Amino acid sequence: MEKKNTWETYNKTQLKAVDAFAKEYMDFLNKGKTERECVDIIVNMLEKEGYRELEAVRKEGGSLTAGDKVYAVCMNKAIAAFQIGKKPMEEGMNILGAHIDSPRLDVKQNPLYEEGGFAYLDTHYYGGVKKYQWVTIPLALHGVIVKKDGTTVELAIGEAEDDPVFFISDLLIHLAQEQLEKKASKVIEGEALDIIIGNKPILIDQKDAKDKEEKSLGKDAVKQGILRILEEYYGVEEEDFISAELEVVPAGKAREAGLDRSMILAYGQDDRVCAFTSLKAMLEVNAPVRTSCLLLTDKEEIGSVGATGMRSRFFENALAEVMNLAGEYSELALRRTLAASCMLSSDVSSAYDPSYASSFDKKNVAYLGGGIVFNKFTGSRGKSGSNDANAEYLAMLRDVFAKEKINFQTAELGKVDLGGGGTIAYILALYGMNVIDSGVAVLNMHAPHEATSKADVFEAKRGYVAFLKGAEM
Repeated sequence: MEKKNTWETYNKTQLKAVDAFAKEYMDFLNKGKTERECVDIIVNMLEKEGYRELEAVRKEGGSLTAGDKVYAVCMNKAIAAFQIGKKPMEEGMNILGAHIDSPRLDVKQNPLYEEGGFAYLDTHYYGGVKKYQWVTIPLALHGVIVKKDGTTVELAIGEAEDDPVFFISDLLIHLAQEQLEKKASKVIEGEALDIIIGNKPILIDQKDAKDKEEKSLGKDAVKQGILRILEEYYGVEEEDFISAELEVVPAGKAREAGLDRSMILAYGQDDRVCAFTSLKAMLEVNAPVRTSCLLLTDKEEIGSVGATGMRSRFFENALAEVMNLAGEYSELALRRTLAASCMLSSDVSSAYDPSYASSFDKKNVAYLGGGIVFNKFTGSRGKSGSNDANAEYLAMLRDVFAKEKINFQTAELGKVDLGGGGTIAYILALYGMNVIDSGVAVLNMHAPHEATSKADVFEAKRGYVAFLKGAEM
C-alpha cells in the first residue's frame, strides 16, 4: 500500500511543467480573493476558449449540439459550465464540483465607528476560523458597495505595494497574563475582530483671519476623516454600507515556500486550489464522449446555503436549460441525467502534520507530495453528515487513474473522534449520482495562509482531466 512520493515520478520536462502550472495557479490566487473576483476571472478564461453565456444562446433562439460550450453565472458568485458530449445527456455527465468561498471576515452592515482615537470597521467572521490567527497580520479589503441608484463600486484595498493595509490589534504580551490563561477559543472573541482603518482626525480650514491653521472637527473626527476619504475616492457615504459586500482577507501575494520551492503558501487555497485545477481540466478536454460539467459554488464554508450555495436550484435550473437547448429536456430526462452522472466533489483534504501527529491516523491520512486525494467519506465521528462513496465507483476511478498514471492517495480527515467536516458531495449525491471527494492535501487548513504541494496541485489537474475523459459507470 506504500506509494512513491509524487516528486520522484517526474522527469525534467514534467518538473518544468509543475513549476509553470504553479505560477499560473498562484496568479489566480492573487487576483481571486473573493467569490466575485474568481467568477470574473473564470468567465474571462471560459470565453477565451469559446464558451458562450447560456442565457445569450437561449435569447438568440440557438441550440446546442456535441462540442458546444456554454456557461451560466448565479449572482456573480457561482458558475456552471458545460461542454456537450457525443452521448445523449440521459446517459450521464462527468461533473467536477468545487467551491470558491473561503474563511474570512465580513464587514457588517453598520460597521463604521470610532473608539479611543481609532476608526474601526465591525466584522462578522465567516466559516470555521481560529480567531486568534487573524490578529496583527496585514489585511486587505475586497468587495463591492452598491449604491441606491444601482451603481456598483468595486474595492480591492491592500494588495498593491503602495496601498495601505488594515489590521486587528492584540493585547501586548506585557499585560497579557489573564488573556493567556483563557482557552484558545476565547483568547480573541468574535466581536473583537474589528479592523483598524484610521487614526488621523479630519482637519477643516478655519476661515477666521486670526486663525488660519487647520483644526480638527471635534467629536468622531477620525471617523469623519474616513468618511471624507470614502466620499472623495469612491463616491460612497456611510449609509451605502447597508448594501455592501465587503470581505476582509489577508493582504499579500501567494508565495513559493521552502528552500526547494516545493510548496505554495497562500490565502484561500481551500477550495480555490480545486476550483482552479478543475477549471484548467475543463478547458483542456475537448470533444468529450460524455457531457463535461464544471460547477463552482459559493457558501460551502457555512453549509452551502443561499441562492449561490450548492443547496440552491441554480445547478439544476442551468442543466434544464442546457438540455432544452440540446433538444433533450423533459422532467424525466433531467432526473435520469442527474442520476446517471459521475462527480468528483473537488475539495481539499487535511495534510499530515508531524507537529500534531497525535491528531491523525498515519495509515489513513493525506501527505503533501502524495498526489491527488480520494476521501471515500467525510463527516464527523460516526460518519455523520457524510457522503460515503460506493466501492464500485472508487474501483472505476482507480482504473481510470491507473491508465493515465495519475499519482493518488486515500485519506480521512483525522482521527475518528476528534471532529470532522463536510463538503458539497452529499448534496449532489441526493440526485442518486456517484460522488466522491477528491482534491488536494492542505496544511494549515482554514488559516490565513495555507500550504500545498506544487506536485499535488499538478496531479489534481491531471486527475481531473483523466476523469472528464474516462469516467463512466
